[in-house]
Amino acid sequence: MYSDPVQKEYAHLAPWYDRRWSFYVDATIQETMHRLDLNSHERILDLGCGTGTLIQRLLHLAPEIEIVGLDPSAEMLCVARQKLPKSVELRVGSADNIPFPNESFDWVISTNAFHYFRHPYQAIQDIKRVLKPNGHLVITDWCDDYLTCRICDIFLRLFNRAYSRTYGTSECQRMLQNEGLAEVSIEKYKIDWLWGMMTATAVKKAIATQQPS
Repeated sequence: MYSDPVQKEYAHLAPWYDRRWSFYVDATIQETMHRLDLNSHERILDLGCGTGTLIQRLLHLAPEIEIVGLDPSAEMLCVARQKLPKSVELRVGSADNIPFPNESFDWVISTNAFHYFRHPYQAIQDIKRVLKPNGHLVITDWCDDYLTCRICDIFLRLFNRAYSRTYGTSECQRMLQNEGLAEVSIEKYKIDWLWGMMTATAVKKAIATQQPS
């Protein structure tokens, strides 16, 4: 029924995902939210939005903002739909083929999804495409700089078809800079003894136009 391993895995996880991973989700969402400085007129894409918890938290703080959720799992989006206002747009889609026009969003945020991206460079290219000039990117994900995450990475590559890989801070910074994003900053931290995380921020700089002399 599911050709995509990520879709297959999360079809089974969706009904109890929020209960099982509540601490992890809360901690990582807080790290993403700490890096946001939103204005009421801005439009946000939550890439890999899952069950919509981050969207729900942001709307609670700033109900006037516009947030769109994109996720490969229809089942996870069904859970999100039950907790979010009907006005929130939710779409099934992948990070490397974002179904929105160029320069659609002021912010693209992604929490706990990057290790599933099969084509990370293509995903970053598409994120850059849909960001407006001077738009912001925030990615929170596992960090390969930590031994526990390196062990998890080896195990999951062997036994979990949905999983792609985990990156370290240096590699993540290189990927973002190679795709032309500016002001790249990455912080790493642990949320408990197991989970070593990092949050990367970057900006799509507006291209300066030369005024005629």
